[in-house]
Amino acid sequence: MQAVSPAALAGVRVIEMGQLIAGPFAGKTLGDFGAEVIKIEPPGRGDPLRGWRLLKAGTSVWWQVQSRNKRSLALDLRQPEGQALARQLVAEADVLIENFRPGTLEGWDMAPAQLHTLNPGLVILRVSGYGQSGPYRDLPGFGVVGEAMGGLRHLTAEPGRVPVRVGVSIGDTLAALHGVIGVLLALYHRKAHGGPGQVIDVALHEAVFNCMESLIPEYSAFGTVRQPAGSALPGIAPSNAYPCQDGWVLVAGNGDSIFKRLMQAIGREDLAAAPDLADNAGRVARVDEIDAAIGAWTEPRTVQAVLDALAAARVPAGKVYTARDIAEDPHYRAREMIVAQPTRDGDVVEVPGVVPKLSVTPGTLRRSAPHLGDDTDAVLRELGLDAAQIAALRQRGIVQ
Repeated sequence: MQAVSPAALAGVRVIEMGQLIAGPFAGKTLGDFGAEVIKIEPPGRGDPLRGWRLLKAGTSVWWQVQSRNKRSLALDLRQPEGQALARQLVAEADVLIENFRPGTLEGWDMAPAQLHTLNPGLVILRVSGYGQSGPYRDLPGFGVVGEAMGGLRHLTAEPGRVPVRVGVSIGDTLAALHGVIGVLLALYHRKAHGGPGQVIDVALHEAVFNCMESLIPEYSAFGTVRQPAGSALPGIAPSNAYPCQDGWVLVAGNGDSIFKRLMQAIGREDLAAAPDLADNAGRVARVDEIDAAIGAWTEPRTVQAVLDALAAARVPAGKVYTARDIAEDPHYRAREMIVAQPTRDGDVVEVPGVVPKLSVTPGTLRRSAPHLGDDTDAVLRELGLDAAQIAALRQRGIVQ
C-alpha cells in the first residue's frame, strides 16, 4: 500500500488577522493545503463577512467557504493585553496575514521589525489598497477601487456606456492569490536558502494591474489607450459572444487552424479560404464581417445546437453559466469542484472544491468554518494559559 503523503503545507502555522476578503482568502488557500490557520476575530461580532449576503442559521453561507480549515480565536487586538497575546502567537508562527490600513500593526506594537525580533523567520503578508509606501499609502482602499486604479474597470463596459464591475470581488481575490504566491516564495527561500523572514507587500491595484496584459506596453509604444469593447477581445479575432435562440454562446476561434474549422462549420468556406484571413492581423482588420457571419449562423440555433456543432469541429465554445448551470454540470462534479461541506450548525452546504489539483498532496476540507471563538480556549491553553487566566481575560472582554 502506498504511504499517504502529508499535506503540502503541513506544519506551517498561519496567524490570520485580516477580515472580509483579501487576507482571509489568502488564509483559506493556505489552509486548504494543510497549513494550520488561526483566525483572530474581534469579540462580539467577529469578521463582518459572517453577516454578508445570504445567511443560514444567522451566518453567511459565504463564510462556510472563506473560513473552512481555520480555527477561530476571538481576541480584542485594540487592547494591550490582546496585542501581547497576539505577539505570543506570532512568535511561534510561520506566517502572519493582515489586511488592515497601513500603520495599524505599527500602532499595536507589531511593526515588522518588532515581530522579526521575536521571530526572525516570520513571513508577513500585508495586503492593502495602495501598499505600504507611496503617496496614496494612507488612503482607504477597497477592492473596487483597486480594480478601477489597476485599469480593469475602464475596460469592463460596452463602448460609450457606464463601466460595470465584475460581479465578484475580483480585485481582492487577485491580491490574495498574489499574496499566497509571495508567502510560498518566502517560505521556500527560508527553507532552501536559509533566508530570514520577510514582508510581502501586496497592493490591491497592483495585483489587478499585473493582469492587464498589453495595456501599458501598447500605450508606451504607440500612445494607444485601450477602450472598452464589450464582450469582444480587441486585437484578437474572432473571440466574442454571439446570440442564439435561447441565450448567448462564447466562441474563441482566434487560432489560425481553429478559424478555418469554425468557418467551415458555419458554411463559410469563402472566409476559411481567404488568404488575408489566414492570420490574426488579417482577421482583426475584418473582425466586424467575421462577427456578423458567426452571429448570422448562431442566431437561429439553440445554444446547445451551436455547442454540439462547434465541439464536433473542435472549436472552443461555451455557454454563459449561471449558478444552477455550475451546480448541475457533471464536469464540475467529476473533478470534485462542487463538494458537500457540513457546517457547525448541523447543516450541509455545497461549496467550491480546492484549486489547484495536486496529484500527491491535494488540498482537503478538514474543518468546517468555526463559530466565533470556537477555538479561543484551546489556542490560549497552547500558549500556556490556565483556565483561571482565560476566564479572567474573558471577564474583561479581551477574549470571547
